[in-house]
Amino acid sequence: MSDHFIGKPTELREAFDGFVELARGCGPVTVYAQKTRIVIQARVRFAGAVVRNHWLDASIWLKRRAEHARLTRIEDFGHLGFGHHFRLAGRGDIDDALARLMREGYRIGEQEDICGKSA
Repeated sequence: MSDHFIGKPTELREAFDGFVELARGCGPVTVYAQKTRIVIQARVRFAGAVVRNHWLDASIWLKRRAEHARLTRIEDFGHLGFGHHFRLAGRGDIDDALARLMREGYRIGEQEDICGKSA
């Protein structure tokens, strides 16, 4: 995972660590690096990040469209929901609103249905 941060500002690693802390605050997660991204998974993948030169493209899967000050784009996954992308440049970019979205995404990662029961 540290390969993704080679030659990048330390603030990006701090932002990523804060993003992962949000996810771990929701419950057990697995974090693993792939070739171009880092994935955060509960039962299924629900969040992740791509390290850019000057920011972190952090993402969370939600069943609805959400708003946030750092939101840069939303991918439409049809009936599966929406991928929300946030630009994070440092740990200070992580706020309570992002933490609430992470908790919502974690429930999707746990595959909870609308009644809060696991699928």
